[in-house]
Amino acid sequence: MTERKGGEGYLQAAALLPPHLRRQAQQVDKASQARAEELRLRAGRPMAVVYPEGEQFVSGEAPVCPRDLELVLEIATQASAHTALERMRSGFFTIRGGHRVGICGSAVMKDGEVYNLRQLSSLAIRIARQVLGAAAPVVDRLWAGRRFQSTLILSPPGGGKTTLLRDLIRRLADGEGHPPLRVGVADERGELAAMWNGEPQLDVGRQTDVMDGCPKGTGLLMLLRGMNPQVLAADEITAPEDCAALLMAANCGVSLVCTAHAANLDDLQTRPLYKPLLENRCFQKLVVLARQGDQRVCQVSEL
Repeated sequence: MTERKGGEGYLQAAALLPPHLRRQAQQVDKASQARAEELRLRAGRPMAVVYPEGEQFVSGEAPVCPRDLELVLEIATQASAHTALERMRSGFFTIRGGHRVGICGSAVMKDGEVYNLRQLSSLAIRIARQVLGAAAPVVDRLWAGRRFQSTLILSPPGGGKTTLLRDLIRRLADGEGHPPLRVGVADERGELAAMWNGEPQLDVGRQTDVMDGCPKGTGLLMLLRGMNPQVLAADEITAPEDCAALLMAANCGVSLVCTAHAANLDDLQTRPLYKPLLENRCFQKLVVLARQGDQRVCQVSEL
């Protein structure tokens, strides 16, 4: 497997910081930079780096102040924070390179919806990274002849579902080892393709169409009606609307590849949300991700 945007991605994310915080971030050793997942800034607290095992504060002379948070937004948006306003209302926005800036502060409401954020209190700079080859151990077991079998990927939070899904989408769209397929991706939170100015910042394949930033259920139906996909993909099924759209797609003969938060099939079956998908056999394959020490283990079974 080849990991992209490890230490390089960390330095790109650190470049969004004000100079004194950037210097602190750059003092983190190279091995830790490659493992880092996020930079966390909270007003009145030291800056922290998020690793798979948890957060660690970065030593510095002074805690983060509100002006530091404002400067990050100015740098990230090239002094045009108003252009990112629509995404800020969702609590985050994506920047070039695929990195994502999450925002907390005091909400300004208009017509019952969040219109803006002021008095920023914390930021999370999520470092975009991609593991090419993450799907290699499972992809060949997800086909029946020349047809890709609808697949559901399970793991607890942080188990690697999104990383596996992204690489599987890339392989399907590029035809690695199998005929290439048209893949439609409903990327509600921008975590799969990390779209920026209409271009994916992460590699999701040559024959992939991305509906970015809208609810998954809506995005799936728009892709189904407008883009003639052979496979539809979505990360984290969480709402009845998601399930309804997947049922419709399955009834139209489209293959599905999705993820859900669950430790295993028994855990999934305890949740009423997924009952229609399981009863209607929308998925034929199940991939369960689990950690064994520092390694992730993939188990593939029939549904």
